Amino acid sequence: MKLLGTVAALGLIGAAPAPGTPRRIVSLNVCTDQYVLALADPGQIAALSSNAHNAELSAAARQARPFRSLRRPSEEVTAIGPDLLLGFPMGDGAVAGAPPGQWRTLGLSIADSYSMVTAQIRQVAKAVGHPERGQALIARMNRDLAALPRPNRGGVAAYYQRRGYMTGTGTLVDDLMRRAGLTNLAAKLGKPALAQIPLEEMIAARPDWLIVESGSEQVVDQGTEMLHHPILKDIPRIRVPQAWTVCGGPAYGLAAHSIVAQINAAPRRR
Repeated sequence: MKLLGTVAALGLIGAAPAPGTPRRIVSLNVCTDQYVLALADPGQIAALSSNAHNAELSAAARQARPFRSLRRPSEEVTAIGPDLLLGFPMGDGAVAGAPPGQWRTLGLSIADSYSMVTAQIRQVAKAVGHPERGQALIARMNRDLAALPRPNRGGVAAYYQRRGYMTGTGTLVDDLMRRAGLTNLAAKLGKPALAQIPLEEMIAARPDWLIVESGSEQVVDQGTEMLHHPILKDIPRIRVPQAWTVCGGPAYGLAAHSIVAQINAAPRRR
């Protein structure tokens, strides 16, 4: 996200777009929002998704504040007439939620690894007409990850969510765990990408860490109450904002650094 400030300082934002560069970009989901905000000129962005301003879901909610957020996507997209529409892929070159019509689209699946994040940055940067910004962003992220401190210990971790759901392998969270030197409990138990794990099974597995969403310290319903069961109280917790893991993008490095920092700061269990 700092890239936009750098580009502005260089006087590139507001420059005349190259021929073929889209002038009315619309993003239909919170994940593509974040790529567009990092790579497009502000003047190119016609609208972002309905969750663009939701800080619990978007790591770029603050950057999104000046931009229009869709409320009735089908009607509003038709009225805007975008020359580039981004969202989740839905076959035959379409994106989910797009109204009928001839639209230039770019569909991006949810990133499940850092390599997929960098590939998507290149795709979006090229589509919005600024491939050099994509390369610059990737270079900055690579430098940031190269400076990631070495974790002082490893262990088995469970990304445990409300109602006992655990995130498994083949996910961005799993990729982050491995980068931080942790083993995903889901892999040891042979669980799929998302599985509901009873408390009894969780305790029997004896994880070294629980990774939970920031803000889960408060009990707001039965779904969050189980995360505070006394049987879990002695397992060290690593807290990460949901907005940093729900999508790939520039927040990947923030999540990696936060996880390692919390591992290194945690007192050792006796």
